[in-house]
Amino acid sequence: MKSYLAIEGVVFRNLMAHLLPRHVRQEQAAFFFAHTERTVREIRFEVVETRLLGPDDFTSQEDDYLAMTDATRAGLIKQAHDMAASLIEMHSHLGPKPAAFSLADREGLNETVPHMWWRLDRRPYMALVFARSGFDALVWADNPTVPQALDGLVVDGQTLTPTNSSLWGWQ
Repeated sequence: MKSYLAIEGVVFRNLMAHLLPRHVRQEQAAFFFAHTERTVREIRFEVVETRLLGPDDFTSQEDDYLAMTDATRAGLIKQAHDMAASLIEMHSHLGPKPAAFSLADREGLNETVPHMWWRLDRRPYMALVFARSGFDALVWADNPTVPQALDGLVVDGQTLTPTNSSLWGWQ
């Protein structure tokens, strides 16, 4: 099944300014709330709201690691539940390497995604990681333990393609 995330250009530019600011040395994070449209061959996520996380939303915010507070996580889940929306998590990687989820990211997703599926009535979940050189993405559309690739991030009609580096070796 193909999967796409549609986002308006102004929202995407604001997201990039937040996730990859020029003179900040800590990873940043944000969430989209999205409604999904599904056909036999495709799932499309349409962003309906954005939440840019700030310093008070984290218990730890380093140059290579983030950890949200329990209150932030609970608030995101409640808002997504109230909106009947899927959650899309995003964070930045600051190093020079191509965009891919780290081992710590993978371990966190293995724990987080099944919990989110349970809490959000089996709605699809997505995670993206952005670096200055590009992005990678994983989608859990039909199974909370087996991700698939995002086929494209559609910004004002232009399709951006993820690195798809993170699918390899997923356990």
